[in-house]
Amino acid sequence: MQTTDRPEGRQATRALAVPDALTLARLPLAALFVLGGDSWLRPAALAAAVVSDLLDGWLARRMGGSRLGAALDPLADKLFMAAGFWVVWQGGLLHPLEIAGVLLRDGLALIAFVTTVGLRRPTTVPARAGGKAVTVGQVLTLVAFLADSGLVRPLAWATAAVSVYAIWDYTRVGLRGGRAEGANGAPREIVEGNQADAN
Repeated sequence: MQTTDRPEGRQATRALAVPDALTLARLPLAALFVLGGDSWLRPAALAAAVVSDLLDGWLARRMGGSRLGAALDPLADKLFMAAGFWVVWQGGLLHPLEIAGVLLRDGLALIAFVTTVGLRRPTTVPARAGGKAVTVGQVLTLVAFLADSGLVRPLAWATAAVSVYAIWDYTRVGLRGGRAEGANGAPREIVEGNQADAN
């Protein structure tokens, strides 16, 4: 489900906003994480992605967002995480099922987004603590991987467990109180994301 905390009244007035540039920056950063090898480039790409995620939300609250940005932010986040955990899988530190557990929320959110957009019935749910915790767990797992820490597997399992809770929580809230439109009648996507409030 989409959790977007960009200012509702302004986000649908522009096709593209300044915060979107930071969001888009996570796409080449995902490629850099994959191609960076065992050099300093991977930690730098991860750090830059986290900073861009924090800043785009901060700017969106102050400058207003855009229709495109509301969809780009969660998709950019999920693409970066997919790229990051593909590298972890290539390193042999986690089983494919463990990777699937870490990315479970992201995968289901993407399916929900495609389904509801196809049905033209988008729903929005405010950012929830569970969704934020999943993102933190994913980042910490990647940090542990880069540090060659033995905490990679425990962190991955913890993130997977929180993902299950987050999915249940977002589903419960979405069914109870999700809204199909923004404040000015503009449709809002339903991919779980953290553009503003999660930062």
